[in-house]
Amino acid sequence: MAVSGDPAPHGVVIARSVKVPARDGVMLSVDIYRPARDGEALPGPFPAIVTRSPYDTRSGKGPSGQAGNGEYFARRGYLYVVQDVRGRFESGGDFELLSAHEGPDGYDVIEWLAARPWCNGMIGTQGSSLRAWNQNATALLRPPHLRAMWINQGGSNGFMHALRHHGALELRWLAWLVTNSTHAQEAHADPRLQAGQVRNAETMFAWLRKLPWSEGESPLAALPKWEARALGFYRNAEYGEYWKNPTLNFEIYRDRTADIPTVYSGAWYDSYPRATIRNFTDLAGRLGHQYLIMGAGVHGGPNLDNPMAGDVDMGPKAPVRGNLARDRHALMLEFFDRFLKGDETAWAGQPAVRYFHMGGNGGRNAAGKLVHGGEWRQSPVWPPAGVAPQDWFLHAGGRLAPVPPEEGAPTRYASDPERPMPTVAATVSSLTQNLPPFPRMMRTGDPISLRESIVLQGAADQVTHAGVRGAEPPFGDLAARPDVVTFTTAPFAEDFDLTGAPEVEIHLSSDAPDTDLFCMLQDLYPESETWPAGYRMNLSESIFRVRYREGFERPVFLSTGVPVRVRFELYPTSNRFRAGHRLRLLISSSSFPRFDVNPNTGEPVGRHTHLRKAVNAVHHDPAHPSRLILPVWGAAG
Repeated sequence: MAVSGDPAPHGVVIARSVKVPARDGVMLSVDIYRPARDGEALPGPFPAIVTRSPYDTRSGKGPSGQAGNGEYFARRGYLYVVQDVRGRFESGGDFELLSAHEGPDGYDVIEWLAARPWCNGMIGTQGSSLRAWNQNATALLRPPHLRAMWINQGGSNGFMHALRHHGALELRWLAWLVTNSTHAQEAHADPRLQAGQVRNAETMFAWLRKLPWSEGESPLAALPKWEARALGFYRNAEYGEYWKNPTLNFEIYRDRTADIPTVYSGAWYDSYPRATIRNFTDLAGRLGHQYLIMGAGVHGGPNLDNPMAGDVDMGPKAPVRGNLARDRHALMLEFFDRFLKGDETAWAGQPAVRYFHMGGNGGRNAAGKLVHGGEWRQSPVWPPAGVAPQDWFLHAGGRLAPVPPEEGAPTRYASDPERPMPTVAATVSSLTQNLPPFPRMMRTGDPISLRESIVLQGAADQVTHAGVRGAEPPFGDLAARPDVVTFTTAPFAEDFDLTGAPEVEIHLSSDAPDTDLFCMLQDLYPESETWPAGYRMNLSESIFRVRYREGFERPVFLSTGVPVRVRFELYPTSNRFRAGHRLRLLISSSSFPRFDVNPNTGEPVGRHTHLRKAVNAVHHDPAHPSRLILPVWGAAG
């Protein structure tokens, strides 16, 4: 029985595998969590929250399980509806990762639900990652009963920042396809095929080392449609029709999106911080009730309540839990109560932007991890008022300073695609492989259960060790490698604050026809009693395939030794460098397996036949003033 004042007054009943017809006749499967009393569903009508997932809606395991969400919202007076996306688990049709069906299928499920007598037609959506992508795709079609969205850590323009990345491929997408292929419909129907996919998923890193893949010579060869998707992502390096699918790229269709209240939530060490902020900034100026929340953690909704970001503890102020709300569910409930139930007391006075500004501690936690610390801030706009760009120039000898460079020889480094710079930790997700033994035919829709990360998600000291895949002895600071150069500030005399997206403008030459330019910002902790060797914490990164410096529609190759100008944006961040810390810009031509490795040959992307070493040079003289453009808080404009 419900108790007066109970914040969760209802029981819950679940209707499993309810079939919803899509417009083309494919039957989509939904599980519906309904408010109940004494084991019987209440007649309602109730508002509803919809999640559409490529992971098993029944699994209930780990951070991707929907059982907890369903119980939470149904007990508080919502219908919670979880759909297996087309071609996954209980739903019919053929699955294609980020297919053009996502928008229409979302529309059809929402409007089917609105017609049920126990739904009042006030429908919201929520979800993380792929479950965020499909919300954006659905909103472009403006379902009449879609009234609010909570989009956590999803894409915006897959070509520029999410699938491809300034011309390079984020290899997490190949890993996603291989590890999730173990639950392809064909794999469920054929135990021998599934066993083969399981073996491939257990050796994902080895398969990435074998790139380029080709038809019939990949870990997806037994699943031709899955293989075609992987090769399509890999080989379509120029911007064209392939990247104008509205599910892959919402940015070019912004004028179509539904004008409804929306929260875009993300985190600095998620794989989507740039896309999350771009979604907000593109729409906040013309749509009502648009909100941005940027935490300090890594990928996955539950991580909004976790202070850890990889190897770094962001401190007790970092989680949503106990700081912005009782927990992330309570914060979401406030939002939906306001815009689906019309509760004017809920979500009252919420600022448009809340973000975690990292830094300021520097101690160790009980596990010996760095406690970087920080605090939540708020703003009516992004970037916040008081942030202005500030130029820091690269100088000979590895110096980074706010004065233009003098004459000096360029700084050279090697690029050997057979031994790429290993990724220690990064803003990455789904770059995983299965842990053997993997129970055959087990329902594990969760992309994390029984899997291990190939690359640490989040922040870490940027030094190699035996646990870093691809690293070879002697281990140590990435800066000591022959394929890396660094430029470092003097120790800051007072605290130095960044908030926003840094940019780099590098004048580069090479003896190869093409190469990549990878840049990472680090917060360098000084040597101290707490950190005897210092600490080199990654803050922001990005990569650029230099052949596309004049536009992504066609390549322009390099002439030997001729400097070219390459300018691009790094992922956004917000950080306080404490007095005594330094900022370091690390430059290389690879970060593997975060990104695919440029063979330096100039051959078509994804179809190269050989590798070659290159000698690259960063120029920093009055005629070639390479610079880092920092979004400095409190700087003079």
